[in-house]
Amino acid sequence: MNLPQHDLAPPIQVTRPSMPEFEAYVEMIRPLFETRWLSNNGAHVRALESELTDVLGVPYVSLLTNGHLALETAIDVLGLTGEVITTPFTFASTTHALVRKGITPVFCDINPIDYTIDVTKLEALITEKTTAILPVHVYGNVCHVEEIDRIAKRYGLKVLYDAAHAFGVTHDGQSIATYGDMSMFSFHATKVFHTIEGGALAYRDGAFKTAVDLAVNFGITGPESVEAVGGNAKMNEFQAAMGRCNLPRFQDDVRKRRAIVERYDERLKDVPTLRLNRRAEGTESNYAYYPVLFKGDRRRRDEMMDWLAEHGIFARKYFYPLVTDFACYAFEANVPNAKYVSDRILTLPLYPDLTMEMVDRICDVIIEGGNRP
Repeated sequence: MNLPQHDLAPPIQVTRPSMPEFEAYVEMIRPLFETRWLSNNGAHVRALESELTDVLGVPYVSLLTNGHLALETAIDVLGLTGEVITTPFTFASTTHALVRKGITPVFCDINPIDYTIDVTKLEALITEKTTAILPVHVYGNVCHVEEIDRIAKRYGLKVLYDAAHAFGVTHDGQSIATYGDMSMFSFHATKVFHTIEGGALAYRDGAFKTAVDLAVNFGITGPESVEAVGGNAKMNEFQAAMGRCNLPRFQDDVRKRRAIVERYDERLKDVPTLRLNRRAEGTESNYAYYPVLFKGDRRRRDEMMDWLAEHGIFARKYFYPLVTDFACYAFEANVPNAKYVSDRILTLPLYPDLTMEMVDRICDVIIEGGNRP
């Protein structure tokens, strides 16, 4: 039996973590086997925080063990209570962090162009209980930061950005980490830049630094002094060492991702059943994801995902389902755009090691699938 060539090829996963040279990482962690300083604000953590302030263009970066605890820490440090306006088109962590901190999430619909929070609908959701806006930069697409800033200032609200998808992204030449009161970054292994697991808070107000330090280390201020009720969210030295190895290759990884995205764009731009991601002018993307929106109903997206899997190509329905549809919640929300997008979105494989031959294989399968009766 003669199988089609793509059926003989190895499977293509939706993502694959970028890794430094093995020897480089070994050399980075070698001193740890002598010092045995593995956690508690070690040398690699301090060095990586300093390096990231330069990359993100802010005076303060605090590293944490993961992005979710970074979000929860930011909520505490900013003193958020009552209601916080956010988006249902996000990973579970965004909403979980609010609910776990006793805050009621109020869901604003997304705009159907770049999938970020619809700023034209924000003000109608503000009540006397609202203390903040928690927008999410999606797929490397930047929220409408100027309008969010205007609204927040008008009503005296804090702004905490979930920037898990947006490390290294700039808007009009300015780092997205400089917007809002704080930005949370995820450094999970699947992200453009990673520390295996990890996260960070970026901010400009030095008054937050002590509060963050206390929150991530049990409120400890000295050998015999505990001055606040804190938790444990410290990044360890092995995580930070991975980050320090990965950071110098970040720009090269972004260049590779951009080339892949451009190949996808060229191959898929004329497929009538697809709408490709629209990257805004003035935004320098990190090309974190490659989402395609299927025209028609949800069945077309689901059938294509199955068709790709039959050919050893694994895509992801991201984000699906909406947070408002999670079994653990019973939220009422009027978010038709988010529902429409969630039912039709599919993210295709994208990572620096993806070859152009693999991209062409993916596109061939999509085009072939779209031409089936």
